[in-house]
Amino acid sequence: MSEGVMNWQQLLSRKRFGLSDSHGSPTRTPFHKDHDRVVFSSSFRRLERKTQVHPLRENDHIHSRLTHSLEVSCVGRSLGALVGEMLESSLPSEISPADLGAIVQAACLAHDIGNPPFGHTGEDAIRNWFRDSANLRFLEGLSPAQIKDFQTFEGNAQGLRILTQLEYHRFDGGMRLTYATLGAFLKYPWHSDYQDPNKGEKFGVYQSEQDFFHNIANELGLIPQGENRFCRHPLVYLMEASDDICYAIIDLEDGVEMNLLEYKEVEQLLLDLIGDDVPQDYFETTDEDPARRRLAILRGKAIEIMVNSVAQTFVENEPCLLQGQLNSDLITLTDPKVAKCIHAAKSIARNKIFREPKKALIEIGAYATLGSLLESFLSAVDEALVGQSVSYKSQRMLELIGRHAPKKDWDKYRAYLRVVDYIAGMTDDYAVELAQAIRGLRH
Repeated sequence: MSEGVMNWQQLLSRKRFGLSDSHGSPTRTPFHKDHDRVVFSSSFRRLERKTQVHPLRENDHIHSRLTHSLEVSCVGRSLGALVGEMLESSLPSEISPADLGAIVQAACLAHDIGNPPFGHTGEDAIRNWFRDSANLRFLEGLSPAQIKDFQTFEGNAQGLRILTQLEYHRFDGGMRLTYATLGAFLKYPWHSDYQDPNKGEKFGVYQSEQDFFHNIANELGLIPQGENRFCRHPLVYLMEASDDICYAIIDLEDGVEMNLLEYKEVEQLLLDLIGDDVPQDYFETTDEDPARRRLAILRGKAIEIMVNSVAQTFVENEPCLLQGQLNSDLITLTDPKVAKCIHAAKSIARNKIFREPKKALIEIGAYATLGSLLESFLSAVDEALVGQSVSYKSQRMLELIGRHAPKKDWDKYRAYLRVVDYIAGMTDDYAVELAQAIRGLRH
């Protein structure tokens, strides 16, 4: 059982990771700068061509990781600001409700920034390639903990690596975000030691970021819950709830747009939540209006109800959150009507959207695509690490990575991480094109 109580003064630290101080102004605080740094990063921009649910779709109305992240950030900003207003008397004097909204907004923007091509299927493809008995030779010489990092590849841990190492100030603080935003981003503040792939459990930190992780946790005053494990930052729960709200509802909109779901089914789900408070605009629509317009009206009201309910649940559980002892997500604890709507939406998506045959075929292809890239690049790295002459082909492979390609005096773990960084950062389209080119299927 963890001991102690966290405090908002530490949890909302304006200090920047990698810097001794952080500056801002009343109109543009350090947390607003965090938001801008994420938005202007190349890793965030590439989310436009990364799978949300439906890979490589041509329909402009279907969500990508980028549009999903933007929508989650809007909900997160509203949630954070509302909670800030409700807890204003408990917050440090220099922190406004808008600051709390900006922190959650920035964390929400970054919540999927570490996802590889093809979304969760891409994560599984990378993990399984490293677990395949035919590829275990690549892992020879690595420690058990290092091997586990690759065999349990996790987008959340890759995201922390991007924020603290890879973007902007490369290997010198990364984006140099505030500790508060990094804390709100750290959904799983523990190493892969606590991850059980058979249970679908996740983690948020690779061995390579261990020291940075401890630095963040200590700066924020997160409560230790074991070796290399800390309790969550309270604002993580708002980021998590924002994600749940968006993907539960928006997935259904995409399903209707793609004719995988009946409009009436989704409409009724939202009407059951809204009750008698249906917006007047909805009654002014007709069957001739696009389904997405009618759903957008209902969705806006539904999200408003969800945000108010989740914010109230957060405030009611503040003592437990500050003790690091809340062992549930906020959606489960919120108003039963809200929880029922979100859980029902997820169930519909699992049963009717995620099992779409075309989606399954593309996802199966993701395994071959990412496997081909890993095989080709890691083979080239192995040649370089041996220190002998490197074949022309391997030289050309490493040149694709650029000036950050592994060098012959590096250890294998560091070198392999750079390859995974490169492949995980690809868009769906580029991964497919490069894999085909390597196999001689595309000029």
